[in-house]
Amino acid sequence: MILDVLSTFIYMFVITSPMNEKDRRIYEYLVDHGRDKISDISKALDIPRVTVYERIMNMVDQGVIKKFTVVPDYAAIGLPVVSFIFLSFDRNAKIGQRELAEKIARFREVEEVYIVAGEWDLFIKIRSATVKDVGDFVLDKLRSVEGVERTETITVFSAVK
Repeated sequence: MILDVLSTFIYMFVITSPMNEKDRRIYEYLVDHGRDKISDISKALDIPRVTVYERIMNMVDQGVIKKFTVVPDYAAIGLPVVSFIFLSFDRNAKIGQRELAEKIARFREVEEVYIVAGEWDLFIKIRSATVKDVGDFVLDKLRSVEGVERTETITVFSAVK
């Protein structure tokens, strides 16, 4: 009886777990060295190449890894200014809060949009070439969208991490 319960526990929490220790090692390696070849990952972690490849593909299939992407040097591509915008939603608007967030997310300047709890309703991250561009975005684009009641913009001096 106890052996059956233990076997079930091991199956449920170890075998069916989307990530085991080997997966975690591969994932953590990819976070820092995402451009490395499978053979380099295999050598660094002392895990066979086929296993590394299969584990990565499994993490992709299970949604643990959503995508492989480029992380640009934003200053080098002309977008050195990062700003965060707190936005208050107008509850009398003829647009829903989720719809507003989706509409804002389509602006070229917008990198991320979050629906949040607290004093503000949306939290928006934008990138631009200049602080003037931030102002132009907020005044001419963002505040003209139906459903935007008020905003507060914070511009980043420097990023630590």
